[in-house]
Amino acid sequence: MEEKENIKIAFFLNLGFSLFEIIGGLLTNSVAIFSDALHDFADSFAIAISYFLENISTKKSDKKYTYGYKRFSILGAVINSFILIIGALIVIFNSLLRIFNPVKLNLTSMFIFSIFGIAINGYATYKTSKNIDLNEKTVNLHMLEDVLGWIAVLFGTFLIKITNWNQLDTVLAMGIALFIGYKAIKNLLDAIDVMLEKTPAFIDIDLLTSELKNIKFVLDVHHVHTWSIDGEKILITMHVLVDKNLTKKNFENLKNEIKVYLKKKGIEHSTIEIEYEKCKELDCQ
Repeated sequence: MEEKENIKIAFFLNLGFSLFEIIGGLLTNSVAIFSDALHDFADSFAIAISYFLENISTKKSDKKYTYGYKRFSILGAVINSFILIIGALIVIFNSLLRIFNPVKLNLTSMFIFSIFGIAINGYATYKTSKNIDLNEKTVNLHMLEDVLGWIAVLFGTFLIKITNWNQLDTVLAMGIALFIGYKAIKNLLDAIDVMLEKTPAFIDIDLLTSELKNIKFVLDVHHVHTWSIDGEKILITMHVLVDKNLTKKNFENLKNEIKVYLKKKGIEHSTIEIEYEKCKELDCQ
């Protein structure tokens, strides 16, 4: 699958460039570069986990996982989000230390490294930008963090040259860490919603059941459960109370009509139980 190959490309680019960054951080005395280098090693580990779990997620359903292995992709998103948040906190902590202990920066080397950083990480960001699932979104967030970091270093070198304010490098690093931390927390919450089988945000259960009742022969819709496997594929189960005059011929036509309606709403897999008498409260639990 394309998303797996994109994650693999991002891994090798990130790992190779992190070694390059460590040298750059030591040569330039830039906390932004050195912190990014350490963070990139963590990113590489996280991306490797993503690739491994993305591989598993493509397996077909079996007796152990009857809905398939898509949730492994969500697990990758959760792990990656945690790593991003921890990495952001580390960068913020190191930046605070550097504010009180400023050092002289090698601006020429910082500029050269930033050009390479923007080019390499920019390509990795582009390759993972399709955001097919939450797992790839978190990998893309890792890459976006690096691109923003290097853009900040690039502009920072000019501003530091003009103002002679070396702490600007540190302030930029903190700003990027806060931005990425915020995005990572949002991704983490989205992934947790999927893991907890929360109703997808774009589905209005009340509106859905109301519109289904407008279909001929449908008297009531209840016991509705809808959730997502991986943040993309939506499933739903429901009980549909129908008119007792519904014939066997119309029975299948009605189910097909409901399924077509649900697919238009973005619900790929549906299980519909037709009832001629409404189930008792206990039976519907």
